[in-house]
Amino acid sequence: MARNVFVSYKYGDIKVPDLNKTEIGVNVFGQLTYVSRPTRVRDYVDELQEILNDEDNINLGEKDGESLAEFKESTIRTALKKKIFRSSVTIVMISKGMVDPFKIEIDQWIPWEISYSLRQITRDNGSSRANAILGIVLPDENNSYDWYLTYDADCNCTNHNTSILFKIIRDNMFNQKYPTRTICKGQQVYSGDYSYIPNIRWDNFKTNPNYFLDKSIEIRDKIKEYDVHINLD
Repeated sequence: MARNVFVSYKYGDIKVPDLNKTEIGVNVFGQLTYVSRPTRVRDYVDELQEILNDEDNINLGEKDGESLAEFKESTIRTALKKKIFRSSVTIVMISKGMVDPFKIEIDQWIPWEISYSLRQITRDNGSSRANAILGIVLPDENNSYDWYLTYDADCNCTNHNTSILFKIIRDNMFNQKYPTRTICKGQQVYSGDYSYIPNIRWDNFKTNPNYFLDKSIEIRDKIKEYDVHINLD
C-alpha cells in the first residue's frame, strides 16, 4: 500500500556505523580521486529510501548545513509544512548525535517537524489529521544500541534512556492513557502499544518495514487512547 512518508533526521550526525562512503575529488594533476568521508545519518536515510516500497512517496526534512533558527516563518512553511501536510507517516531517525546541546529545542529541526506532524492542520486545499510517527533507532559509531536501548534479561524488557532524547519525543512515549504494565525489580514494565511514538531498532525495522509502518498507523488511528503532547516548551 502506498504511503506518503516524511523523514525527520539530523543530516550531519556522524555518530553512526561506518558505511565506507567516498566522495569524488580532483587532485593537483586534474585526475579524479575517491576520498573516504565520514558516514552520516543522511546515508542511512538513503538506505531507508531503498528499503521502503517503490510506490511510497518519500519527503525529507533537514538539508546539509541548514539551520531552522535562520529561517523566517514563510520559508519554513514553504520548505516543510507542505511536505508534512501531504504525509501520513513521519519517520524520525533517532541517532546518538541528533540533539544539539548548544541550541534550544524549538530552534532544532527534529522537534519542530514532530510538533507539526502531530497537529491537525486545515489549509485551503483541505485538512490533515495528525501523522503516525515511528522512531527508528540507529546504532552508534561502535555499532551498538546501548547508547539508548539496553536489554534487561531479568525483567525480559528493553530499557529506553529517554532522558537523552528531545523532550517532545519522550513526552509522547509511554503515554498510553491506560497501559498494560507490571512491576519488576521495583520498576514499571510496559507491554502492548504503550507509546504514540514507538521506537524500533534499525536492524529490526529492516526485517519487516511494512509491519512497523502499519503498526504506527494503527496507533495513529487510536490517538484518543494517548496523552499526545504537541507543543514545544
